[in-house]
Order: sequence, then structure tokens, then C-alpha cells
Amino acid sequence: MVRVSRQDALALVLSIMLPIAVGAVGAIFTSEAIPTWYAAIEKPAWNPPPWLFGPVWTFLYITMGFSVWLVWRADRGQIVAGEHRVRTALLVYAAQLGANAAWSPIFFGAKRIDIALAVIAVLLALIVATIRRFYQVNRLAGLLLAPYLAWVTFATVLNATIWQLNR
Repeated sequence: MVRVSRQDALALVLSIMLPIAVGAVGAIFTSEAIPTWYAAIEKPAWNPPPWLFGPVWTFLYITMGFSVWLVWRADRGQIVAGEHRVRTALLVYAAQLGANAAWSPIFFGAKRIDIALAVIAVLLALIVATIRRFYQVNRLAGLLLAPYLAWVTFATVLNATIWQLNR
């Protein structure tokens, strides 16, 4: 049985709450636009129903939080080279979280499907970089981000299709 200290438990809660908070901010823009602007624009027949996005993103944010916690925890007690690897992984994670946070206000808030497509393409590249960095530190941490990569790949294709349909 793995023993987790109070500090580790608090860090786990904070690690999960951070991406959930990012998602909550995005949800403000999303929830206002879904019944109005988003309902009125053209979407492909394979567009998921709006109710699906909340549960999917909640799951993804929880796995992101657990994943980053595993990487953060790996930093404890390692040699300097290992600490550098962990810090780099955490910086790349922070960058992808920032890109993630930017997408909803741009797509749903500013209604700029074209700029949102550029942002989600950057996000996709940053997720790949995060997975690579996390996997080098903790294999499970990297693997936990695979569903996130799959969903954002789908979301990128959806964003591009919506852009094409509404130009």
C-alpha cells in the first residue's frame, strides 16, 4: 500500500482543482453561447450533443490533475537532472493548460471560430509535448493524458469543420 502524506493529499486536491477551475471559467462562456449563438451556427451531423461535453471534460480535467500530481510527486528526492526534467514537464503542462483556458473564451465568447482553430492546434501540439515530457518522468502520468489527446484531436476536427461550414 502506498502511503500518501497530508502534503501529498493536499497537492493532489489542488492539482485536480486547477484544471477544473480552468474548465469552470470556460464553462461561463460556453453556457451563455450554447442556447444562442452555438445553436444557430451550422454544425456537422456528427456534432456531439451539448450535454456530453461537461462529463467528458470533467473526466479529462480529473485525469489531468492526477497526472500532473504524479509528475510533481516524482520531483521529490530526485537528483538535479531529474528535477530539471520534472520542472520542464510542469512548464509544458502549464502552457497547455493556458491554451486550454484560452479556447472557450475565443470560440464561444468572441465567436472567433478561426482564431479558436489556431489556438486548438497549438493546444494539440502542447498536449503531445506534455505527454512526452510526463511519460519521461512517470509512464502512468503520460498515459493518463491519452484520452485528453484523443478528445482534443476530435475537437480540433470539429472546430475545423464548424469553421468550414460557417465561413
